[in-house]
Amino acid sequence: MNPTLERCPVCRSELVVTRLHCPNCQTTIEGSFYPTSNPFAALTPEQIQFLLTFIRCEGRFTRMEEELNLSYPTLRNRLNEVIRALGFEPGREEPPPRPGSEERLRILDELAQGLITPEEARRRLLGKREETT
Repeated sequence: MNPTLERCPVCRSELVVTRLHCPNCQTTIEGSFYPTSNPFAALTPEQIQFLLTFIRCEGRFTRMEEELNLSYPTLRNRLNEVIRALGFEPGREEPPPRPGSEERLRILDELAQGLITPEEARRRLLGKREETT
């Protein structure tokens, strides 16, 4: 069985799966299903190859310089391109994780009941830790 494509091989746009089929029980489900499980689908084949080399070299640019015959600045630029393609900004700290849907509803219920202030609800919905004074 072939792996699922997540990007159009022609224009690199995100593909939409329209049919799912179980070969065991012959159940078929039709609809629009958007792939969200593989952030690496946004990468080009060259970027994936770069990442595989990066992993094989245990992230050591000195080994990559020898293997790929590229300078440190070139390797660094390529890594930054991969980081950006994955939706991150190189050198920037990751934002805190936001709460899931159940947690958001709980926060909004607490706000509606007057158990927390609007500022506290906003802070928690943005995933920020409790401020210490």
